[in-house]
Amino acid sequence: MTTPAAEFIDRTLRMEGSPERAEADAARIGGGLRSYGASVGAVRGTVRDAGLRHPGLTHDEVTALAAELWAEPVFERRLAAIVLLQRHVAMLRASDLTRLEQFLRDARVGELVDPLAADVVRPLVDRLEGAEAGRARRIVARWSSESDPLLRRAATLA
Repeated sequence: MTTPAAEFIDRTLRMEGSPERAEADAARIGGGLRSYGASVGAVRGTVRDAGLRHPGLTHDEVTALAAELWAEPVFERRLAAIVLLQRHVAMLRASDLTRLEQFLRDARVGELVDPLAADVVRPLVDRLEGAEAGRARRIVARWSSESDPLLRRAATLA
């Protein structure tokens, strides 16, 4: 099932893209991700516009929308998920680290790992307190010993 917000974001990103840029971006980005050929500015603007069309998203709606966008191996959709999480990082919880770790494991490219780790995971971990903070720091520390170089990179950035 596609939510109206995800449908709007996907449709808009497709319209913002170009076949030529999509081909060039897919070759540059790699990682087996497809590309619509939309610019980073278009992704940010589309997420902003989605927020205006669908105001007051709850924590569960934000995380579900991010997961829905992430589910397709399309660079712009995954970047839109990250931008959405960046915009709502204050509402994220320690329990969201499980989903964020899965996103990092499935990111495939540094262009997604870097903003997800630095602009979503790090601020989340930094504001946690007590037992939640300790657990989150242990999770991030575990990433540094993983075989996946992108997950190790995420540990450094987070």
